[in-house]
Amino acid sequence: MSAPDKISAQALPARATNPMRGIMLKVVSVFFFVGMATMLKATQTVPSGQMVFFRSFFALLPVLAYLGWKGRLGNAFATKRPFGHILRGLVGVASMSLGFFALTRLPLPEATAISYATPLLIVIFSAVLLNERVHFFRWTAVVVGLVGVVIILWPRLTVFSGGAALGDAEAVGALAALLAAVLSAFAMMAVRNLVHTERTETIVTYFFVSASVLSLLTLPFGWIWPTPEQTALLIGAGFFGGIGQLLMTSSYRHADMSVIAPFEYVSLILTIVLGYFIFADVPTLTMIIGALIIIGSGIAVILREHRLGLDRVKSKEANTP
Repeated sequence: MSAPDKISAQALPARATNPMRGIMLKVVSVFFFVGMATMLKATQTVPSGQMVFFRSFFALLPVLAYLGWKGRLGNAFATKRPFGHILRGLVGVASMSLGFFALTRLPLPEATAISYATPLLIVIFSAVLLNERVHFFRWTAVVVGLVGVVIILWPRLTVFSGGAALGDAEAVGALAALLAAVLSAFAMMAVRNLVHTERTETIVTYFFVSASVLSLLTLPFGWIWPTPEQTALLIGAGFFGGIGQLLMTSSYRHADMSVIAPFEYVSLILTIVLGYFIFADVPTLTMIIGALIIIGSGIAVILREHRLGLDRVKSKEANTP
């Protein structure tokens, strides 16, 4: 899943009231996001900018309907930082476009596995750009995780393995997926900044609105007239993305992020199954090994963050008179 699909995890404070319900909602949201990615990949010849428009515009509809039902529609457009949302939209749209382009060039599970690098890159950028303190354990987990990324990418980057030049579709797709993960990390950092003043529904709504508008700028670069089947897939992908967003948001209301986040990796199993039966994609051994290394590193970072959070709470309580 791309950065736009993860924003509520950053923007929503946890209320650990029912962890099992939170886990269930998270897993169901993963099903919807994988379904979204599968539909987009199945559109075949649709340009990635056009995919971004359909995915964003039609995702906005269930989100606005839900907010209206909850009586929070007015909050969705109340903002103190419009330019912050625009910047977040620009980076997010670029990440989404590259991620969708990668979907059209790579096997579904491989594109998904490379996107798992985003949380690891956030640790690096937070340390380098925000001067956040990162201890040895997290650095080790990040380095190991990035080794997993290299293992996945290496067979695709034929320029390093003595094959053809770096011009084949899968090599370009692999680089696009990696760049999408980098931009996704920047988008997540922008969201971290926005949550100090903005509501979750505001961040979600403004992103989908800005993504819908910005994606229209790609019209001159070759949008196509989709077939009825492609149109249905594009609209379905948008609705699946919007519903997945709502389910994921709800999941973080019922359990801590450290409990919920590891279940994101259920998507690897789903993409392997769907990739095999729908697109005849057979996962390679290097892809599986690399993905497992990334997943292990990601879970290690999540658990370490959870422990540090508990330590900070205990320290605060001990120092409170």
